[in-house]
Amino acid sequence: MSAIEKNTTSLLGLSKKDLETFFTNAGEKPYRAKQVQEWIFQQRVQEISEMTNLSAPLRERLSAEFHLSDMTHVETKGSADTTRKFLFRLHDGRYVETVFIPASKGLNGRQSDRKTICVSSQVGCAFGCKFCASGLAGFTRNLSAAEIVGQMMMVEKITGDTINNIVFMGMGEPLANIKNLIQSLEIITSHWGLNIGARHITVSTSGLAPAIKKLAEFPVPIRLAISLHGATDDVRDLIMPVNKKWQIKELFESLHYWRKHKKQKISLEYILIQGVNDSMEQASILAKRAKGINAKVNLIPYNTVEGLDWVRPSEEVCYAFRDIIAGAGINTTLRLEKGHDINAACGQLRLKKETAEGIIPAPVKAGR
Repeated sequence: MSAIEKNTTSLLGLSKKDLETFFTNAGEKPYRAKQVQEWIFQQRVQEISEMTNLSAPLRERLSAEFHLSDMTHVETKGSADTTRKFLFRLHDGRYVETVFIPASKGLNGRQSDRKTICVSSQVGCAFGCKFCASGLAGFTRNLSAAEIVGQMMMVEKITGDTINNIVFMGMGEPLANIKNLIQSLEIITSHWGLNIGARHITVSTSGLAPAIKKLAEFPVPIRLAISLHGATDDVRDLIMPVNKKWQIKELFESLHYWRKHKKQKISLEYILIQGVNDSMEQASILAKRAKGINAKVNLIPYNTVEGLDWVRPSEEVCYAFRDIIAGAGINTTLRLEKGHDINAACGQLRLKKETAEGIIPAPVKAGR
């Protein structure tokens, strides 16, 4: 019987304090926690038995109560633009996808060293954003902190690359899983963990105003992206069901609260959908809202999703919409998505995995 079958806990999801408490209660010195985390995050061992500076009896005790990875790599799909999409099977037979976006050209045509991973935080999604495939099969469960951290470690193992940029824009609503999100962020940013700079981490949310305030109080300078997609309540209601609970006024109050705690600019994500939210009036209102919180705006032409009838606007409309916002002095980008040819682009991913029981839809989204 494996450690996971015995319902042990994954070491990947434990903080240094968690491990120090375990060792203290076990009659060991707290410094054992540092040794274990060095094996996990620096040496990248696959088994507790490989932690050779621990005594054999201590390794046996650790193995009786803990395991390492919670997931298995099942499949990789590669895009013509070098984006890769990884399918992982979780310990309970559920599936999740993670997207890896390697370096692209930087300033002056020079190669950038950015290696981005798009991480999922839930299996499925309960928020039903109308442009996105993720909510089509509903919500199953939250991912644990270990499963969130494990996605990064698995991708680094498979690719041989070192991740230095993280976006929580995969399947699920990160702020609906805020306890495990914060636990994973501590592990990701701490020197004893993955040691990735907080300024290279972006958490995306559909607009859970109370949770935005709670995350604002997390004392590391992570970045925030808001899935806005409508500049007024009547338009946003058509696209974002969450807006019926936390409308734009309350959402922007939480963003002002965020700005009091964080120096980094907020990003307003806006998927352009023909005839729904692409009017020049919406562009003007969006510019005013962005200026009010000193935010930047990322515009994303709608990506086709099987089962949804919406289409992207013409390039002419997209550029005109962008020019109105940029003309108001707002830092604005019109994003050309990556991974479109493997359904890994923003809003496109909808995981279907064949099993002996049939097709299990476990929708995943690579960004809001």
